[in-house]
Amino acid sequence: MTQIDKIIRSKRKSIAIIIDMDGKVIVRAPYKASTKQINNFINDKKDWIRSKKKKAEKLPRSRPKEFIFGEEFLFLGHPYLLEIVDEQTTPLILNERFLLSRSALPNPKDVFTKWYKKQAKKVITDRVSKFAQEFNFEFQRIRITSAKTRWGSCGSKGSLNFTWRLVMAPQSVIDYVVVHELVHIKVKNHSKEYWQQVEKIMPDYKLQKTWLNDNGQLLTI
Repeated sequence: MTQIDKIIRSKRKSIAIIIDMDGKVIVRAPYKASTKQINNFINDKKDWIRSKKKKAEKLPRSRPKEFIFGEEFLFLGHPYLLEIVDEQTTPLILNERFLLSRSALPNPKDVFTKWYKKQAKKVITDRVSKFAQEFNFEFQRIRITSAKTRWGSCGSKGSLNFTWRLVMAPQSVIDYVVVHELVHIKVKNHSKEYWQQVEKIMPDYKLQKTWLNDNGQLLTI
């Protein structure tokens, strides 16, 4: 029997499996789904799970950041070097490289996280608005989360959620996730019809999806 590392229950209507960056098996299930139903679903997908876990083991790993001079941090797909500076009132600035105030060193991860969240809100809101206007999607709101296993999600009433980590990826990849969730406003599943709608908006979506699958584990601090 395949080991389930975590089960997340919600108002969703179907069971889904996520293999995270470390190869852990995460199950998303409806509140009413029984343990037997979940186990049967997992058993039916055991070959797929095994394949995904093997792939996750081969992917490059991101080392925990040390927040030291010369370390690289991603923003919109580009790596920027970190420099620690003494005379800077703003904790963190991006200007050809990341400039981190020495006074922020006690909590550098919190400073970076706050900066990324702010940038993610700006960038993602802009891209959602662009695609929504151009392709006639109506959404309720946009929320930036700290999710580690989901790049985005779409609520039943059209609310859109995106992890701040996504702003580290190239804009084309961000656009793919945005389109992915916008299409879910109209098509709630991942049927053939769903992917056809995605492809109409983004013909090269498979390239962006592959990039995210192969490099997503690097989008972290």
